[in-house]
Amino acid sequence: METSTNEIQHPFLSTGNQKGDLKGKAVVGITQLAVLLIIAILFIILGIIVYEGRSKFSWEFISSFPTNGMTEGGIFPALIGTFILVIVMSIAAVPFGTITALYLTEYASEHSKFAAAVRFSIRTLAVVPSIIFGLFGLGFFIQFVGTGADTVFNGGQLRWGQPNILWASLTMSLLTLPVIIVSVEEALKTIPRELREASLALGATKWETIKNVVLPGSVSGIMTGTILAVSRGAGEVAPILFTGAAYYLASLPGSLSDQFMNLGYHIYIMSTQSSDVEKTMPIQFATTLVLLILTLSLNLVAVLIRSRIRRRAKE
Repeated sequence: METSTNEIQHPFLSTGNQKGDLKGKAVVGITQLAVLLIIAILFIILGIIVYEGRSKFSWEFISSFPTNGMTEGGIFPALIGTFILVIVMSIAAVPFGTITALYLTEYASEHSKFAAAVRFSIRTLAVVPSIIFGLFGLGFFIQFVGTGADTVFNGGQLRWGQPNILWASLTMSLLTLPVIIVSVEEALKTIPRELREASLALGATKWETIKNVVLPGSVSGIMTGTILAVSRGAGEVAPILFTGAAYYLASLPGSLSDQFMNLGYHIYIMSTQSSDVEKTMPIQFATTLVLLILTLSLNLVAVLIRSRIRRRAKE
């Protein structure tokens, strides 16, 4: 009887296994197709940009100023302006974001209402459209802080109460701040709680534990998150439309109170405000290629830093 019962059950079990295998193969096939589609789209976009911009892309294009109503020449002032923007934005956003993440992870209580309010504010800032940050920068940094500084320190003479690279950088730092806080917080959470407790049990203070145990163990994640946030900010245009980006400048910024040219804004100008859009098409694609190289380079730096730190940790 047992043998006959087993013989009856086997066909049902094999049929169920076959159906499960088919469903599993279908799911795997769909996911692989989706991955291939994403990769194909990426390579198509990169291919079009490289193909259309290769004729204009050269060292002279990178190192020269625009000429003839920006229908010829290069993008040197836009490249320098983007570089200064990234540096000032990083100086403003990375330390503040790291300190905030340290407070939320290491000092704030799990049931703290203040910490919950901070996290809610971070999530809210993360979904705010970038153009809103530009309007905020115009109203707060330029019209309130800048105009107030001119009134108090410059006798009403206009210097800080106008668009410039400082206000654009601070506005951009607000845009990237949620990304930095979240990435740093996640990196800090990867350190096991037992290591913290062991450090405290050996007599180390809270700050000594953070400095000698938590931060060294999570530095790769912190660096990766901050560089990715900065690379995202380097390509944003909307926040700097009202806060410092200029249509054209014949010289480089001499101080933080000067306006600046930007790669992303330059592409926007070339495609919408140029006197001959068709003639400037190679400039648009070549500028886009430079911006992509800059962004991909920042991402590559993040990957190299993370792999190098992990390799040292294993040694």
